[in-house]
Amino acid sequence: MTVTQEPSALNFECETGNYHTFCPISCVAWLYQKIEDSFFLVIGTKTCGYFLQNAMGVMIFAEPRYAMAELEEGDISAQLNDYEELKRLCLQIKRDRNPSVIVWIGTCTTEIIKMDLEGLAPKLEAEIGIPIVTARANGLDYAFTQGEDTVLAAMAARCPESPQKDKITGEVSENRNAIQKLLNFGKKKEEIAQEEAEYADHPPLVLFGSLPDPVVSQLTLELKKQGIKVAGWLPAKRYTELPVIEEGYYVSGINPFLSRTATTLMRRRKCKLIGAPFPIGPDGTRAWIEKLCSVLGIEPKGLAEREAQIWASLEDYLQLIRGKSVFFMGDNLLEISLARFLIRCGMTVQEIGIPYMDKRYQAAELDFLERTCQEMGAPLPVIMEKPDNYNQIQRIQAVKPDLVITGMAHANPLEARGINTKWSVEFTFAQIHGFTNARDILELVTRPLRRNNSLKDLGWSQLVKEEAKV
Repeated sequence: MTVTQEPSALNFECETGNYHTFCPISCVAWLYQKIEDSFFLVIGTKTCGYFLQNAMGVMIFAEPRYAMAELEEGDISAQLNDYEELKRLCLQIKRDRNPSVIVWIGTCTTEIIKMDLEGLAPKLEAEIGIPIVTARANGLDYAFTQGEDTVLAAMAARCPESPQKDKITGEVSENRNAIQKLLNFGKKKEEIAQEEAEYADHPPLVLFGSLPDPVVSQLTLELKKQGIKVAGWLPAKRYTELPVIEEGYYVSGINPFLSRTATTLMRRRKCKLIGAPFPIGPDGTRAWIEKLCSVLGIEPKGLAEREAQIWASLEDYLQLIRGKSVFFMGDNLLEISLARFLIRCGMTVQEIGIPYMDKRYQAAELDFLERTCQEMGAPLPVIMEKPDNYNQIQRIQAVKPDLVITGMAHANPLEARGINTKWSVEFTFAQIHGFTNARDILELVTRPLRRNNSLKDLGWSQLVKEEAKV
């Protein structure tokens, strides 16, 4: 008789498969909406244009602030003057939109033909009088979410070093924190002074990661309850309100795919990174706040009660997934955090596929995942970096999970084989951070299971069988 033992530590494997994710230039879809005074200029071929046209087709009712600079044969063979062409486009953008910043998004083509965007940008910026941020969000990255990482890393270098003067525009600003302005709107000076006294005396803290404004307000208020004041967010709602970042400031990332931004803030801006689990799910949000409190020397208050209250409100969803299994194929780098949350919900994670694993940046999340498995009595999942999807499908057919979270390319083939799926890209665009948004995560996770239950109640399967006989 053979006795198999559960692994005592997380098992990392790498299959060196292809990256089955969107192109990182898709980050324009959410960043141009987040940074309201920006304009994104994607420099690439017609293929890039077709991709953006399809990826952002759902936003036809919004007025976009992005454009495509299409490279023709003359550009690629260096017959045309790159500077003059980009100058013409940027002047047109300035005339039509007059943005506070123009973001050049480099693509695979600009990498291949060695287009010197970083060299052209400062000269053109001085000539037209608008800041130009250059980001190489091309398909050579591991996951499409890393396009945001590239843009934020470039913007981190543009954050002012003093609250008095912006080093790009030279303008003096009394208060660049748009979130604080919003929270203080309509209040008297005495009320603002009283609220300022509620904050603990701690070093400045800047949070980085693009989140919808309601989630930014929620997390800011959660930290305010602990006496933590957020000095700013990167990116800000407006480019002109980028946070002041000085040497010695504390910074903390909101998403697992922002390792390049974290490195830029530590190395170039001499900030101190707070390595914490990410605020996804009630457990992750509590652990994130507790880590910030411990680093800033603050005693956390009421977090256990707050987390318990959220878990109680999720019970109707938890009953649907408790005891069920889930398999991550790997797509957007949110896999570790989502898997940890679902294990806490009572699910079994059979495998975590992830396109790229930065063990340093996600160290706290990995430790939290391991601790969660031990506390829940769940087996430690295998973490498969750069998975080979052919091999993954063989494993899925062998273990038969109740749900597979996958990229869009594999959802329909798996559904045709009787396997429940959920698009991983939906978690990228949904509001999943903080205590109150845990319900949105479970709404997405349980939707395929609830759909199947509804079909069974309607006797749909019996109807399908009868039609098959006919």
